[in-house]
Amino acid sequence: MKYKVAILGATGMVGQKFIQLLENHPWFEISGLMASEKRVGKIYGSEVDWIVSERVPENVSEMEMLPMDPRKVDADIVFSALPSDVAKDVEARFASHGFVVASNASAFRMEPDIPLVIPEVNQEHLKLVDVQKRNRDWDGFIVTNPNCTTIVLVITLKPLMELGLKVVRMASMQALSGAGYPGVPSLAITDNIIPFIRGEEDKVETEPLKLLGSFDGEKIRFADLSVSASCHRVPVIDGHTEAVFAEFEKDVEVDEIIDAFESLKPIADLPTSPERVIIVRDEPDRPQPRLDRDAGNGMSVVVGRIRKDGERGVKYVAMGHNTVRGAAGASILNAELMVKEKLI
Repeated sequence: MKYKVAILGATGMVGQKFIQLLENHPWFEISGLMASEKRVGKIYGSEVDWIVSERVPENVSEMEMLPMDPRKVDADIVFSALPSDVAKDVEARFASHGFVVASNASAFRMEPDIPLVIPEVNQEHLKLVDVQKRNRDWDGFIVTNPNCTTIVLVITLKPLMELGLKVVRMASMQALSGAGYPGVPSLAITDNIIPFIRGEEDKVETEPLKLLGSFDGEKIRFADLSVSASCHRVPVIDGHTEAVFAEFEKDVEVDEIIDAFESLKPIADLPTSPERVIIVRDEPDRPQPRLDRDAGNGMSVVVGRIRKDGERGVKYVAMGHNTVRGAAGASILNAELMVKEKLI
């Protein structure tokens, strides 16, 4: 049996990445593509500006695009690649009509009764689904994944929490695809770095506290952690790179950090899960986006340059594929976990 899945915002960059990753998925089969009103009724393959791979997959190329109306869709799961301002209304409408919504949008991430999930980090937060359905009187529910920059960062922070992590400072070098399509104008980014991404630093400084927090049966108690971020756009197509500076309650050694990174285990039996969640490189000039972004089919985070930083600190560089692990792949992995946990 395959579960039917539909995609909200199917023509955008993340929507296209959903389609690419779902083309041969063993559990999920695309049953509907939804887009803005002006595209409803048009054929997907002839209407979309396809940019994520060489071709539009055959399984969707002749699909007629549907309205974002839960009464017009036949699906077990709805993946959302909508802009946040649109997602707030549309995702709630689908959830209230009984759909399971796996959302990449930021609209509901920090709502107290909406799970914000990275499966290897906080799968127990899925228990918030029962609270959400009770609070909102919905037959369905919404589960979100974090911001792309947050995901790369938090996957590396999770194993460090056991070592007494207290303070995190991070500077990002973020790929152009994170701005969507057509994204940043070429004359703005060529021969340039843009040291500001609207709203990004707020997300990176708040979302980790929820992700690394604990569920008390009714709500998430945020982690006792300080996160400070500075986010920058650089002329790289895919792959967010982050320079991380971590402080601990006690002295830590580099070997302890490496062992912690390598201890983070994937979720077994999920098709999108990588064999290794964190890959540690010992070369002095790694990770690099061009060389490392596709590690684990784009679902692994690659870490290198792990060094002491004072008595109680370490510093390292982390890199992950922002539209795979940081967006569409994250939502798909969440949906797989929901199937495994029998929420779908």
